[in-house]
Amino acid sequence: MPKQETKAIVAAPVEEVEKLDVEKDVIVAPAEEEVVKPAPGSFDIAAWTPKTSVGMKVKSGEIKDLGPLLDKGTPILEAQIIDILLPNLETDLLFIGQSKGKFGGGQKRIFRQTQKKSPEGNKPSFGVMAVAGNRNGFVGLGMGKGKDTVPAREKAVRNAKLGVIKVKRGCGSWECNCKTPHSVPFEVEGKSGSAIIRLIPAPKGKGLIIEPNCAKILALAGFKDVWSKTFGQTRNTHNLARACMHALKKLSTTKIAHETADKLGVHDGMIK
Repeated sequence: MPKQETKAIVAAPVEEVEKLDVEKDVIVAPAEEEVVKPAPGSFDIAAWTPKTSVGMKVKSGEIKDLGPLLDKGTPILEAQIIDILLPNLETDLLFIGQSKGKFGGGQKRIFRQTQKKSPEGNKPSFGVMAVAGNRNGFVGLGMGKGKDTVPAREKAVRNAKLGVIKVKRGCGSWECNCKTPHSVPFEVEGKSGSAIIRLIPAPKGKGLIIEPNCAKILALAGFKDVWSKTFGQTRNTHNLARACMHALKKLSTTKIAHETADKLGVHDGMIK
């Protein structure tokens, strides 16, 4: 059988296709244009259709800062608004549940499982608590429940984004007095249920001396050095985390004189 002649195909721009040399057995094909696709996990602004007036202004670029929205008390009803205004937002899950163990010594879990007795059998339900923050003055806490773990986790992350608040930072420790936003500017206390937590200013290098779940909240808010005291039923980590968020809200609602704010190095919100 006669051998079939093979011809090579080489990619080239469209302009070079017209300069094809007929004498050579080379066919020059036009190069295909590369399609730029969004990275996996990133937010696609073009595919988002806002449903609120605030969302429309954010997508059009009329609103570029989250701080004024929170100062005015404007309700944020779409999580995509937070994704656009805080592109470097991080999320984490808190350990509010516990696996089955002998004598109640099970390992801590991010899912809190409950069951409902019914004639058809046991109906399990899962609860998840998530925290979202940019490590620069903005943090939020959210709770999500569902019949499965994945929907509950997604609800918790979405509610955490919708509950983002702006917190004040400073240096209220007499041992440091560096006027940098690494700690709380003054002592503050928060309560949820019977759990009470008190945040105390600490000098640089101390770290977050606090319960691990509350340490996640403070770290995503931008705090680096904090002392704390807890009272009541602190084993209920759900209430303890809410008490920590209540204390952070008090930082923003408490009014401070300008002279005192300068001495404590108070910074409100994001620092560029």
